[in-house]
Amino acid sequence: MASRGIERTDLSEGTSHEGFLRHRNFKWLKIAAAISGVAILAYLLIDVEPRPNGGSWYGYTLGTIGALLILWLTALGVRKRAITRRRWSLKAWTSAHVYLGLSLIVIATLHTGFQFGWNIHTLAYALMMLVIFSGLYGIWAYAFLPSALSDNRSEMTAAQMIEAVESIDKQIQISAQPLSDEDSQVVLDSLGEDVFGGGLVRRLSGRPPKGGNAVALRILRRRFAESEGEEAIALEQVEVLMQRKAGALNRIRRHVRIRARLEVWLYVHVPLTFALIAALSAHIVSVFFYW
Repeated sequence: MASRGIERTDLSEGTSHEGFLRHRNFKWLKIAAAISGVAILAYLLIDVEPRPNGGSWYGYTLGTIGALLILWLTALGVRKRAITRRRWSLKAWTSAHVYLGLSLIVIATLHTGFQFGWNIHTLAYALMMLVIFSGLYGIWAYAFLPSALSDNRSEMTAAQMIEAVESIDKQIQISAQPLSDEDSQVVLDSLGEDVFGGGLVRRLSGRPPKGGNAVALRILRRRFAESEGEEAIALEQVEVLMQRKAGALNRIRRHVRIRARLEVWLYVHVPLTFALIAALSAHIVSVFFYW
């Protein structure tokens, strides 16, 4: 169950560049592994019938630990707004958030006693797993996608990429003046394409919208094959510029796609976390009042 603060925790205090996953030589990984190991060992050694489940003292113990952990993990969104250092720095807190969140897979699974069904209890468990896996995607995204974003920009800012497209548009508009009215209109209709528009699915796919530069380029290529003389020369000049524009647009679309992949997990992770808290509350109420 990670949070938006992950991207700001790659650098530790001072001059160290140790990431939050490796914080203090994997301190929180070791703690989470120890907690999980103790829970598994206790499950194997406890000699009761039936086997430990959510209704046994062992199940209640793990359930309490798991519920408290979930509530603590959700506090990262609040915690990241406070600036502290050393033991409870944001990096330390995020490292604990990740590894203790993973330990919930063991704690919650043993709490269930491997008893699942179509009920609120299994729903809470399923939501917890979805929150954890969406958080894992967030960790992967912030570990690998920023370098892809940087490589794609090639030291250009988003504003500079847009300016490059606008500059090519102006050249295209001038070069299209000798074209026929029909061809000129095709070119003019392709200008000013909004590469940042569209919904989340389009931004994630990086697909161009219907029409725009790609369609105009296909039409002009057909017209170039059928033309000759000055018309062919003018069409060729416009086509070259539109090919340059296609490359610039593809760079921006890759930028938008990578940014969307960096952010999309939050559209899943955060709502699922609230749904988990609601289901967990219903689970606890039903256990204590109806069982």
